Amino acid sequence: MGIFDRFKKKFRPEKKTEDLPSAEHQNEKLDDGLISIEEFEEWEQEQLAYKFKAGLEKSREKFQSEINQLLAVYRKVDEDFFEALEELLIGADVGFNTVMELTDELRQEAKVKNITETEDLKETIVEKMVEIYERNDDLPETVNIQKDGLTVILVVGVNGVGKTTSIGKLAHKYKNEGKSVMLAAGDTFRAGAINQLQIWGDRVDVDVIRQAEGSDPAAVMFDAVNAAKRRGTDVLICDTAGRLQNKGNLMNELGKMKKVIQKVVPEAPHEVLLTLDATTGQNALIQAKSFKEVTDVSGIVLTKLDGTAKGGIVLAIKNELGIPVKFVGLGEQLDDLQEFDAENYVYGLFADMIHQSEELDAAEEASDKND
Repeated sequence: MGIFDRFKKKFRPEKKTEDLPSAEHQNEKLDDGLISIEEFEEWEQEQLAYKFKAGLEKSREKFQSEINQLLAVYRKVDEDFFEALEELLIGADVGFNTVMELTDELRQEAKVKNITETEDLKETIVEKMVEIYERNDDLPETVNIQKDGLTVILVVGVNGVGKTTSIGKLAHKYKNEGKSVMLAAGDTFRAGAINQLQIWGDRVDVDVIRQAEGSDPAAVMFDAVNAAKRRGTDVLICDTAGRLQNKGNLMNELGKMKKVIQKVVPEAPHEVLLTLDATTGQNALIQAKSFKEVTDVSGIVLTKLDGTAKGGIVLAIKNELGIPVKFVGLGEQLDDLQEFDAENYVYGLFADMIHQSEELDAAEEASDKND
């Protein structure tokens, strides 16, 4: 089964997010036994898929428009077509190395299958993008939340990428899942960062462990991890300073914070999440490479994905850095920071193209019946 057929079976284009029942309505039906757990899970998946579709609208419109224009200009599969495709993908922030890998595989696929018309290569382009993302599948894409005891999440990233907002939304997510959450204001070099985290703590009703501006970040971590352990907290999310311009200081600072945390929870931190702004494109990739040099990044929080027309950066991060994207920002609402899902991401990028293919198939089937 081709990838378009897989998506056609899984996603129904006639529905929109606003047409889906609310969470409260579905929870009530589940509690009253009016729907099964399987039906509830199917509703959850539908809701998530259309959230990705809405969040990736800018990227989808740009990407599909450019691919359709490319296929209109280049009807035959030749080197001119592949060079133009490379330019298009690089422009979508897919990443130079990833683009070269993708187009080399497409050349080989076209040769093996004797594909001569570019239109016949459309679905293969999508399939290859999925294959490239799914490589190195041994990388854990889910967050390492401990079943018992305290989970410590360290959040790193430069100033201005949405780090504090992401921490607040993560706190909201875990609290909604029934977990007790605490925040640690480890970015002590900016009074604004401490106050901003406190505002988020108040907003989602979780405690924030803080000290005065200029305090030792490791001292804040010491207080926070001991307080979280003492109170039986499930998840401690720690903010850190984003002074990437001085890598040596940042490395020493993060190392000191980890050492303090591990005195209380030896296996912590369980996650080191790097926050990147999707709208900065290749600059985000450069930041990721720099942070990878100074700390063990276990996952990416990619903010503002809904605000960019270059959503291909997701592929570049995973393929070129070997770091999985664990969360994506798909809007301004509290629940718009979503766990990343590769299938929903690809659907969000190519939904219109997939459903156009479905309409063509239906038209051909109707025509065959009439004949």
